[in-house]
Amino acid sequence: MTIVEAPAGSPDAGVPWHYGDPFAEQRAAARSAAVVDRSNREVIAVPGEDRLAWLHNLTSQHVLNLRDGETTELLVLDVQGRVEHHAVLTDFDGTAWLDVEPGAGKALLAYLESMKFWSKVEPRDATSEIAVLSVLGPDTSRLVTFGGLVRPMPWGADLLVPRASRDAEFTRLVDAGARPAGSLAFEALRVELLRPRLGVDTDERTIPHEARWIGTAVHLNKGCYRGQETVSKVENVGRPPRRMLLLHLDGSLDALPETGDPVLLDGKAVGRIGSAVRHHELGPIALALIKRSVPLDAALVTGPAEEPIAASIDPDSVPPDNAALGREAVRNLGR
Repeated sequence: MTIVEAPAGSPDAGVPWHYGDPFAEQRAAARSAAVVDRSNREVIAVPGEDRLAWLHNLTSQHVLNLRDGETTELLVLDVQGRVEHHAVLTDFDGTAWLDVEPGAGKALLAYLESMKFWSKVEPRDATSEIAVLSVLGPDTSRLVTFGGLVRPMPWGADLLVPRASRDAEFTRLVDAGARPAGSLAFEALRVELLRPRLGVDTDERTIPHEARWIGTAVHLNKGCYRGQETVSKVENVGRPPRRMLLLHLDGSLDALPETGDPVLLDGKAVGRIGSAVRHHELGPIALALIKRSVPLDAALVTGPAEEPIAASIDPDSVPPDNAALGREAVRNLGR
């Protein structure tokens, strides 16, 4: 089996980039099943009888009544409501398991440690214990049994397996019919699904509404937590200044824009590129944070100045506008 490693500087260094044919891997993920090694994700374990109440108070998600084996997502915000951390949480057998982006575990664990006080929790780095594998595609349910540390996800399923068993579990899934796929295939599917990646599709100014985390990682009707005021204001009386949209890129060029590249309209920066990928059907596409004022039919440009790449907004990626809700909230405040 040919394994091509991710290039230096990739956020997915340390796991296979592809197995020789990334488009075939994408097609398998779209039509049948593929398995991806995502063991570069870092894992934090939080055992202790107070774990759910404690996480409920610290994060954007309502987790008080999370059932054994149930999964959700959550954010940690700063006092201005900007996103600092994103994690996927599965509570199982007395422990809350949180997995985060590569390189993000140390900072989140430090924050959790600083907030323990008298709570009966013992957060620890569990990356050496647990590895994440992802099964993609419509045949996922034929290959996995959900429950425990096997959780449904928009792309199929994530399996949190003992790290010592990672290779054996990967092989078992391949033998059961899943095609081995690398991070390139996973990223293409993730971008198509409009699922943001912290630190790639977000910057230091990102608030939850901009990155489509309302509903998936933010519960709007829970108690107070740090940054909640910004979330409530944007939801009830305003609109986010930017929104994450899907861009179609000029496919006649070999290059893709890089994360952080500006998106220009008439020579002025109106956004930033997040994830840029080559999709087996859609061609070159990217997620980008774009100013709300930018017209949907705008002729945009991104990439390096010496070889600019034309870009256009996919109108189907535009999220619903909550302006009507905002106006109603303003009227209610005046009563």
